[in-house]
Amino acid sequence: MSEVFERVKKIVVENLEVEADKVVESASFIDDLGADSLDLVELVMAFEEEFGIEIEDEVQENIRTVGDAVTEIKKTQG
Repeated sequence: MSEVFERVKKIVVENLEVEADKVVESASFIDDLGADSLDLVELVMAFEEEFGIEIEDEVQENIRTVGDAVTEIKKTQG
């Protein structure tokens, strides 16, 4: 697993209070991890703070899974 994934996983576990083994790249934040729209906003803010990046609004709308978040963070980091 990548360092980005591990950091995303830690944030998801802390913010959504889910078991770490449920946080896999294919896990949907809403369907699998029980997040709601407010949780998604808070997660994006936590990702931005952790990685020192800004995720554009139109990109945020496409982040549905843990893997999506990892991919977008890597793209934003360049």
